[in-house]
Amino acid sequence: MFWRISIFALLQLGCAAAGWRLLGPWGAAGGVAIAAWLAFGWESWRGLRVIRWLREDGAASAGPAPHGLWGEASARMRRRLRQQEQQVVASEQRLHELLAALQASPNGVVLLDAQGHMEWFNQTAAQHFGLDAGRDLRQQVGNLLREPAFSAYLAAQDFAHDVVVPGRDSTPARPVRIAVRLHPYGDGRQLLLSRDITALEQAEAMRRDFVANVSHEIRTPLTVLVGFIETLRTMPLTSEERDRYLKLMAQQADRMQHLVQDLLTLSRLEGSPLPGLDEWTPVQALLRHCEADARALSVLLTPAGAPPHVLRFPADAPQRSRSELAGDAAELHSALSNLVTNAVRYTPPGGRITVQWQTLPDGGARFAVQDTGPGIAAEHLPRLTERFYRIDRSRSRDTGGTGLGLAIVKHVLQRHGATLQIASVPGQGSVFSVDFPASRLRDAALPRPGAASA
Repeated sequence: MFWRISIFALLQLGCAAAGWRLLGPWGAAGGVAIAAWLAFGWESWRGLRVIRWLREDGAASAGPAPHGLWGEASARMRRRLRQQEQQVVASEQRLHELLAALQASPNGVVLLDAQGHMEWFNQTAAQHFGLDAGRDLRQQVGNLLREPAFSAYLAAQDFAHDVVVPGRDSTPARPVRIAVRLHPYGDGRQLLLSRDITALEQAEAMRRDFVANVSHEIRTPLTVLVGFIETLRTMPLTSEERDRYLKLMAQQADRMQHLVQDLLTLSRLEGSPLPGLDEWTPVQALLRHCEADARALSVLLTPAGAPPHVLRFPADAPQRSRSELAGDAAELHSALSNLVTNAVRYTPPGGRITVQWQTLPDGGARFAVQDTGPGIAAEHLPRLTERFYRIDRSRSRDTGGTGLGLAIVKHVLQRHGATLQIASVPGQGSVFSVDFPASRLRDAALPRPGAASA
């Protein structure tokens, strides 16, 4: 700064001296004026260069005036521009990160301006409502979501609760339910959030149905018991009538006991840890127990004089005895025996039940039960493992079923990594097959994991 003032002073003195020598006092004054205009022109030229740099290059170059007042000014402006550019880049990066987080959200997110136009939405919202970014951005949300429930919700301007609308992929057979809620923010803007509540509503419906079914299943035998008890207390009965009523009461009590036991079994299966690979059960023992259960039930259900059931189990017991299955022995016996005894219950006397155990190409194994019973219509097959689902309620009660047997089987098999397949043709019988993975099978001749070496 000092040297610039010194140069300006020397320039004025030089011009004044030259003007004095040429024209005297008036020449000296003119020389001073000329020196001032020269300095002014020089600084103006430098300033114009700085302005042109700001207009064209910005902070891309070092600036046209690296020295002097304009050099310092350009350096300061360059630093300020770079700081602003860095702030803009950081803001854009944060914006992209925020949008990426919203894009990854399991809920649908739609940003609306003050007029209700869609400014942005994530992929989940696009799936919920069938939106397309290239077509629907800047469109009115009310023009795209035309469900009457949402239109009424939007018109009421009461956003303290959700509104439920059908999803884009909703069909009568497979309904999809979407909960939508608007959240005002900023200067009149709104945030629309959507979430798929189909599974929640299905779970709630299943809970209601389960409670209703349990109440119904327990209330029916209780009503019978109460009626018989009242009869025994108030009416004179012969010993034969009393014995008959007591027998019927015992049957209803057994029915309730079986129902409670099945409910406790389901609760235990759902709340206990999965069975590991440290307990192995011989397949031969499982098949032998299933055969014993089936033959005992067949004798019990076959009327006098009627032909017995024809039961066929694997004949190559020595070979099967080498196979072992990993898991809880009691659960496995319960599931496999349930499939065999079900075949006996629903197959008329004289019918044939065939049980097979075969190795699969991938190293797994298949347990199959085939009967010659009445068969099952195709529309019932997907729902057979639902709790309390019955094809014929009167038939189930006659055979002592609770409607929970196949649900228990399904849970046991899932816990052991197995899958259940059901095939049936009305009038030709049914086949229930279970596929066990290779990881839960082994040859009993091999040393067990963890066993001490000889």
